[in-house]
Formats: sequence, C-alpha cells, structure tokens
Amino acid sequence: MSPMLDRLLQGIFDTLLMIGASSLIVFLVGIPLALVLVTTGPGGIFEARALNRALGSVVNVLRSIPFLILMVALIPFTRLIVGTSYGVWAAVVPLTIAATPFFARIAEVSLREVDFGLVEAAQAMGCQRRHIIWNVLLPEARPGIVGGFTITLVTMINSSAMAGAIGAGGLGDLAYRYGYQRFDTQIMLTVIILLVVLVTLIQFGGDRLARLLNKRV
Repeated sequence: MSPMLDRLLQGIFDTLLMIGASSLIVFLVGIPLALVLVTTGPGGIFEARALNRALGSVVNVLRSIPFLILMVALIPFTRLIVGTSYGVWAAVVPLTIAATPFFARIAEVSLREVDFGLVEAAQAMGCQRRHIIWNVLLPEARPGIVGGFTITLVTMINSSAMAGAIGAGGLGDLAYRYGYQRFDTQIMLTVIILLVVLVTLIQFGGDRLARLLNKRV
C-alpha cells in the first residue's frame, strides 16, 4: 500500500471520527435545547419568557460567530477539555459548540410546525406535559428533525475540512499540506471527490430516512 493511500485512508478515518463524535453530542444536546426553546416560548407548555429570551440570545450569538474565529477563540477552552489544541479530538470541541445552536434552531422550527391542535387535544385528554413532549411533539417533528440533522452533518463536514487545514487532521489537513502547499492537483481533486461522495451519501440517507418517518407521505 502506497504512503499516499495510507494518508488518504487515515484522513477519511479522522474526518469520520471528528464528525461522528461531534454529531453525537450535537444530537443529544441540540434536541433538548430545541425543546426548551419551544416549550418555554409564548404559549408554550412550560412558558418562561425570561429563560426563553436568555437562552435564545446565547444561541443566536454562537450561531453568528464564523467557525474559524470560534475555533481560534476556543483554543484555551479546547486545551482545558482535551489537553491539546491540535488534532482530531481538539476539533471536536469547536465543531460541537458551533453545530449545536445551528441544529437546535432547525429542530426548533420543526417542533413549532407541529399542529397545535394536537397539543391542545392531548391537554384536553389530561396528558401530562412530559407525555406531550414524548408522544406528540417529538414523533410529529421527527421528519423535520432528521432533515435538519442531515443539513447539520453536511455543514459539519465543511467545517471539519476547514479545521483540518489549521491542524485538526482529516481530509482538510491532507488537502492543505499535500495538495495546496505542494501544488499537487491530484491530491486536491481526490480529497474534493471524497468529500462530495461523503456529503452525497449522508444527504441521500438523511432524505430517505426523513421520507420514511413522514406519515403524511
């Protein structure tokens, strides 16, 4: 096996590791965050407008910071969490912090699109608020949440390539060090093709799963 093929395989593995670890945290944190934003808003089942405004402001601020700037600003925090500011695991921290508010807002939109009549019907039948969340809001919003998570994954792949170019490893690092710095067009094209294939597979899988979960289709 040639050294360059070894580097390509390692780059693919590092990128998948970055995205896999980050996306798991984003999913586990983003959905509860979206639920809090929806249920504490005006007319929500846990209405708390002060909390909603404060949390919404934090989400909006984090979403407005470009990823590259956020990654640099988080270097001290990243070093505190994982012990280093370089490498795959160092990239997981800014990737997670950048993608979580993005996904939370998309999931929030999907949850808000649930027919409020269903919530009212559940309340009329005496359902507790936690049951409304688990049995009404989340099941009805699943297609939109899956579609939003797919978009988030694609965005994270783009960000991981950017992170790789400044020391995080993965395909971005490979393209920068061996493609850009050494003017190797073949490496650049190979990395581009790999990223396009990865994005296409994720988008196809996410769209198909969203259609399967959509009871209206």
